[in-house]
Amino acid sequence: MDFLSFTDLTLFLLLFALFVYVFASVTITILHKVYLTFHFCMMFWPICQFAIRTVDTPKVQLFYLKLSFIDMCLIAVGWLLFTIFLTGHARFLRKNMSILLFVPAILVAICVIVNPNGKFVLPLQDNYIHRAYGPIFWVLITVLIVYIIVSLYLMSQALISDKATRIKTQVKQVFKGITVMTLFVFLDIFFNVVLHLPLPAIPGLTSLGILLSAIFFVIAIHRDKAFDIVKIAHQDIIDTIDLGILVLNDNEVVVQINRTLLPHIDFRIGSRFDMANLLSKGQSKSNIHLFLQTYQTQPLKRTQIEIQFPNERYVNIQTAPIRVDSEMVGRVITFQDVSEFYRLIHETNSQNEILHERNQSLIIKQDELSLTNRKLEKMAITDGLTGIYNRRYLTQKLEYEVMNNIKHQIPFSVILLDIDYFKLINDSYGHLIGDQMILSTVAAIRQTLRQTDLLARYGGEEFMIYLPRTSQLQATFLAERVKSTVESNKMLVKNIPHSLSITISIGLLTINNFSMESLSSPHSYLNELLESVDKALYKAKEEGRNRIVSVVR
Repeated sequence: MDFLSFTDLTLFLLLFALFVYVFASVTITILHKVYLTFHFCMMFWPICQFAIRTVDTPKVQLFYLKLSFIDMCLIAVGWLLFTIFLTGHARFLRKNMSILLFVPAILVAICVIVNPNGKFVLPLQDNYIHRAYGPIFWVLITVLIVYIIVSLYLMSQALISDKATRIKTQVKQVFKGITVMTLFVFLDIFFNVVLHLPLPAIPGLTSLGILLSAIFFVIAIHRDKAFDIVKIAHQDIIDTIDLGILVLNDNEVVVQINRTLLPHIDFRIGSRFDMANLLSKGQSKSNIHLFLQTYQTQPLKRTQIEIQFPNERYVNIQTAPIRVDSEMVGRVITFQDVSEFYRLIHETNSQNEILHERNQSLIIKQDELSLTNRKLEKMAITDGLTGIYNRRYLTQKLEYEVMNNIKHQIPFSVILLDIDYFKLINDSYGHLIGDQMILSTVAAIRQTLRQTDLLARYGGEEFMIYLPRTSQLQATFLAERVKSTVESNKMLVKNIPHSLSITISIGLLTINNFSMESLSSPHSYLNELLESVDKALYKAKEEGRNRIVSVVR
């Protein structure tokens, strides 16, 4: 086994590390499942190429060689599947279209396995480390090119469409990944197949292209956490409600269907929802045109309508926006089957009590839906552990507040604090105790704050407090009170004989001088402020912790 063998092995290990990273760091959704399957296929190529050079038996070498090219067919299909899901074209995966997608790759894979009369590959020098490719190899390359062209076409259509900016950003990233992989595959073919005889083999070109493309794909997955609206909707909540729930993104594409609704509709995740087409299948006592006009032109307005479908089922349809800081990121559409309600009305007027109970049930369901929507909105802006605001909400709020303060010359302050030696607590007592300590610290901090102050979890054991209309003297007093309150806070933990307490380091930034030039670039100016207070916190920790370092601008 020579040095060249370890090139592919090294690239395989790097791909495996990326696979573990994605699996451990993301909430597994349908898109992530597709990508992980695709990534798993990509890992097979370098390990098979490595295996070919580690054995001396030609039959075993041929087995690994065939396996690697079968895997290349799977990678090509994976390219297309990942592109289809990412660009919202999941409707292509219906039965007839699925056959067209998979059959070419399957046929080529069968030809590779059979290798009739060596028309795919023949050994040179009595082994397959040195080999010559036949016409089936070039048919396989042609099929790969077709898959690449279809993938690139779908991405180009997504880039020129009216899809959300965050979706286009991901598509651009994947476009780069597929382009890089394709470039290296063709370089490998050119140097190691077309110019095989006059030039020495260059190992790992295709494997390197696969690794680089995987890096681009991982960046695309992590760049925008909000591309899967179902992350906002807690699955356990919507699946336990008797109402049928359909969750759409801001481009009217279905991203989630709850279990109650799934058996009764033709929609699938990834398909585009058409409200007008749905309403055309039934009739209503209400004005369908008015409802549809409101739905299309006033997306932030809650609307409802009752429809009678041909199967004598009455359905109450309600629509509500999913909003994050007044920005609409999708819709929740609920379907309440009220057929039984109407049957009771037509059956007898003597069952008024039953009808009353049914009305109460509908009110309760509507309250549950309203509560669910409030939970969805809260989940988007709060930290899951502490219940206080998260960093995303804080930065959006600060950007508005800072610009307003500068415009009206209003002084304000920002506190950035960090729990001292928090890693030692986790290492000594475990992460559960560490989480309890964070909750206890947040509770202590809240006791010291005014109603107008804004507390948010900045990251890990770091917290930020925005103090509006607060001078340096007032901010210093508040910071001292926060520090002393936290230090005196004692936490009793089961099975630990003594109480636990911590100290905090604080960076304090006060803005007294205002430059109107900063209004032209609020985002950059806010980043400067956050960097300043972060440096102050770092200095506090550098000087020994459990202290306050103030900065005035």
